[in-house]
Amino acid sequence: MTLSEREWTVLNALWKTGGAELGVLVNELYKETKWNRNTVLTYLTRMESKGLVRIDKEVAPHIYYATVDRESCRKKERQSFLNKVYSGSASDLIAAFLKEESISQEEKERLRRMLDEMEV
Repeated sequence: MTLSEREWTVLNALWKTGGAELGVLVNELYKETKWNRNTVLTYLTRMESKGLVRIDKEVAPHIYYATVDRESCRKKERQSFLNKVYSGSASDLIAAFLKEESISQEEKERLRRMLDEMEV
């Protein structure tokens, strides 16, 4: 499942808080989005129906938790981007990036070490 930008925003707040009640999430998200309580609640309930959020209704106020972890979402997003834009070729992605962005000698050496250490 590909996450929308807004789903990423909500999940980032949930990951940051480790799970929280609605008021805490509204305050956390308002800093970045200016969303009101109803908007946040709408996203949370939609995301619950998609299996991205769990709502603990056994406590009052309810506590909202992410049901997916950050690294799994990042991995899916990277793979989706790589397949969609570069036909699955990591080397094409890296080559395009390096042609457009200058990196320091230290970063080049770090990349070389990483490639040498990887089992590919």
